[in-house]
Amino acid sequence: MTGQIDPELSAAIERVPELAGHDGQVERLGGLTNRVFRLGEYCVRLPGEGTEEYIDRANEAVAAKEAARAGVSPEVIYADAESGVMVTRFIEGTVTMSPESFASRAGSPARAGKAFAKLHASGAVFPFRFELFSMIDEYLAVLSTKDVKLPEGYHDVVKEAEGVRAALNAHPAALAPCHCDPLCENFLDTGETMWIVDWEYSGMNDPLWDLGDLSVEGGFNPDQDAEMMEAYFNRAPSPAEQGRMVIYKAMCDLLWTLWGLIQVANDNPVDDFQAYADTRFARCKALMADEVFAGHVAAVRQG
Repeated sequence: MTGQIDPELSAAIERVPELAGHDGQVERLGGLTNRVFRLGEYCVRLPGEGTEEYIDRANEAVAAKEAARAGVSPEVIYADAESGVMVTRFIEGTVTMSPESFASRAGSPARAGKAFAKLHASGAVFPFRFELFSMIDEYLAVLSTKDVKLPEGYHDVVKEAEGVRAALNAHPAALAPCHCDPLCENFLDTGETMWIVDWEYSGMNDPLWDLGDLSVEGGFNPDQDAEMMEAYFNRAPSPAEQGRMVIYKAMCDLLWTLWGLIQVANDNPVDDFQAYADTRFARCKALMADEVFAGHVAAVRQG
């Protein structure tokens, strides 16, 4: 069987004791940058080409294990920081989420909010410090070596975001272990419990980044935002808490615009990443230009 499958997967099967000799069905799962496979009760992740430029696999492995201990992510069976191969236990009976399923599956925004609350309150310490503006600088440095053009006005928006940075720094949040890249597809829902997977970008961060980013990824409407936030806090959020979540909606788009352009530079064929980056940047600018946004920034500044 191994001669008929991805050579890297075949090598992983031979290297990982729990997979050795596997001769059953191999099912290809999703993934924007990586290749992910199901082999019976296990899930195998092979890293995507070029991801070593911006992902620290050692940090990821620690975070994935800590998240599993916190009860929000599957057990890690094997993680090799050098190759980037990771094997986790497959969770049966789940639905891989999407914006459509977050809209149609009753209670799913609340289940996501509760999963975030459990993670953030776990006391886990992730090795990486997810720092928005430093990461923008790092991604810009990566792109400076690539033949890719930034969206017109990108640097102007980064400059404008200094006001956002000042508001956030006026009352710094206590850092918590955060996922930091909550794509809908990184959530697995049983209908009772929401699991979170893929810890490549995880780090210690303002916890409201996770909620703002998921709101963007899921295209949440105000009712979904309210459901998620109230489940997270077990109460209605304060104006400052709501403001931080909204601010991070814009800021995650500002950051992930650059991530999309890195995928363009790496010729990632999985999606139209130029359109992805353009959409992200346009959405960021639109939100920051909305007069309501200034009110959220003021609420955060006031604390």
